[in-house]
Amino acid sequence: MDKMYDMAGKTVLITGGSRGLGRAMALGFAAQGADIAIVSRKMDSCEETAEEVRALGAQALPYGAHVGDWDQVGEMVTAVTSHFGKIDVLINNAGMSPLYPSLDQVSEELFDKVMGVNLKGPFRLSVLVGKKMAEGDGGSIINVSSTASVSPSPGAEPYGAAKAGLNAITRSMAYAYGPKVRVNCIMAGPFLTDISKAWDMESFNRNAQRFPMKRGGEPEEIVGAALYLASEMASFTTGAILAVDGGNH
Repeated sequence: MDKMYDMAGKTVLITGGSRGLGRAMALGFAAQGADIAIVSRKMDSCEETAEEVRALGAQALPYGAHVGDWDQVGEMVTAVTSHFGKIDVLINNAGMSPLYPSLDQVSEELFDKVMGVNLKGPFRLSVLVGKKMAEGDGGSIINVSSTASVSPSPGAEPYGAAKAGLNAITRSMAYAYGPKVRVNCIMAGPFLTDISKAWDMESFNRNAQRFPMKRGGEPEEIVGAALYLASEMASFTTGAILAVDGGNH
């Protein structure tokens, strides 16, 4: 069974791969033998995670790019493919949900930025990589969505809308690029990543008592779901939206 999760010889591209859930997945896939392309806006942060990946014996390519930029996404795919020769697994993990004081103060710039990173970028990246996968040996695309897509909370309206769109394109792209390419989505709940440092943790911990698991997730707890969806263990799984949220959806 362990061999079913063996990623030796595979290349995995992870956006938002330098911290939080992305970093946890980068290290998790590297531990299974995959080579990792780590994409984030901050190159120094990508370099740090790349060193951790190399320490596990895997190859790493740190790459600085803004996934909300249409042209930069194309340049990134070209660079990663040129470096590794292929992309076997794409994980659209980059996301953002800026705070705003009230709905009427959501600017066009903020709205467009949230849509760009959470929906436009994954769309463009999936199209470019999915086409190459379908024309080649196939592959797996994993989108990282959020429970905000099905249960939007106050203060995250544009984010929830963008992630709902990500859920939608997961299924449509499963049709577009199947059967050689499987496209699935992890619908993540509240994880204790860097973003949680801005939370009122006393309030969060009280609210978490209503969750079946009664807590937030640790970043490493996303890895098993991602490895499953990327592996041959999920050979008949596509167009799926898998909740990894402690039961909070």
